[in-house]
Amino acid sequence: MAAAGTCGTGTRSTGSMVAAASTNNVTSFQRRGPRASGADSGCSRLVSIAGTRRSVRNGQLLVSTGLPALDQFLGGGLAVGTLLLIEEDKYNIYSPLLFNYFLAEGIASGHALLVASAKEDPADILQKLPAPLIDHSYKKECDEDICGHKMESDIKMKIAWRYQLFPKMEGGPVLSSGFGHDYDISKRIPQELIETSKWHGFFLPEKISSTFNVESCSLTSGYMKLLQFIQNIIYEEGFDGSNPQKKQKNILRIGIQNLGSPLWGDDICCAENCDASHSVTKFLYILRALLRTSLSACIITVPTHLIQNKAVIARVTNLSDTVVGLESFIGSEKETNPLYKDYHGLIHIRQIPRLNNLIYDISDVKDLAFKLKKKLFTIERLHLPPDLSDTVSRSSKQDLAESAKLLGPGCGMTAGGKKHLDF
Repeated sequence: MAAAGTCGTGTRSTGSMVAAASTNNVTSFQRRGPRASGADSGCSRLVSIAGTRRSVRNGQLLVSTGLPALDQFLGGGLAVGTLLLIEEDKYNIYSPLLFNYFLAEGIASGHALLVASAKEDPADILQKLPAPLIDHSYKKECDEDICGHKMESDIKMKIAWRYQLFPKMEGGPVLSSGFGHDYDISKRIPQELIETSKWHGFFLPEKISSTFNVESCSLTSGYMKLLQFIQNIIYEEGFDGSNPQKKQKNILRIGIQNLGSPLWGDDICCAENCDASHSVTKFLYILRALLRTSLSACIITVPTHLIQNKAVIARVTNLSDTVVGLESFIGSEKETNPLYKDYHGLIHIRQIPRLNNLIYDISDVKDLAFKLKKKLFTIERLHLPPDLSDTVSRSSKQDLAESAKLLGPGCGMTAGGKKHLDF
């Protein structure tokens, strides 16, 4: 009886709640969002990390490479958990610039850095990073102008109130915590930014030991030490995506310089049939597995022009997500070609990642050139000047006359079948 009374009471209370809801015109369906569950739950589902943004194509988390033009050609930026391979130019002049841009963007965005090199001390590499463009006087003038005309702008915006949410355009290079920054390569990054940033260095001569045995895993000692160092940083600092620690999420930017060179103990650049040809491919395979399960992005520079075995180059390309090649005009015939007088080299985007698929995208942009100015490294579409000489115009007229003679009286008919009329 007690149980029956309890059930009856529950039924009456439920009925009264439904009746009250119907009288107040409140439906039983509730909206999933900040209105139903509060602002905290709505914001917790999409955690925003400084210096990142979501891709408009697939919602993938992106970071900037440090060059806004390169971000645009790569589909908005470099996806978190992917590997960017830079094919070094012949004299290794311009590829370190892309490497430094990537690291400088990490410092400007507040990301953690992991710099690995077998040639130069990572501390010295950080000292050579370009300085972000910060114009404090311009920012101060903008702030004063905004405060001075605040009341006037509010009165004007009352007419079109819906435009209040539109972003205000700025006309100067002011450093912000947004996505992508501009840099001045003629100046070095301030020492204060380096001291406040969090970075880890891996200098191969200091880490390697002659008694390290790696015959069982067929990896060189330098690659094995580097993999262990990267794995420890990812797990200890909480960049592991599968088991995140309870602290503010951040991005780890990994930079590896001159991978595959003899300084790393690899001989793929020394002989066509090398003994450790599979060492660099196994290293990339394990590194990609670490990247896929962590909030990290990696850039690697490889001297592909020194690798004699083309099969090794193909395997290295397939094991990378994004591949960008640099072709310098220094020492080539294009250096004296008047068509390329405004540029210093070409950029070839050989591969763009398509995540969670078996194949990768191929960039539609084929003709890209770069120029190194006094303060900027710019990437532009290659626009060749039109040839308006008299010889070209005369030859074109002769070709048109010959093609007109070959055309038959009927539409689409040709003489001899050499040329066709296309519609």
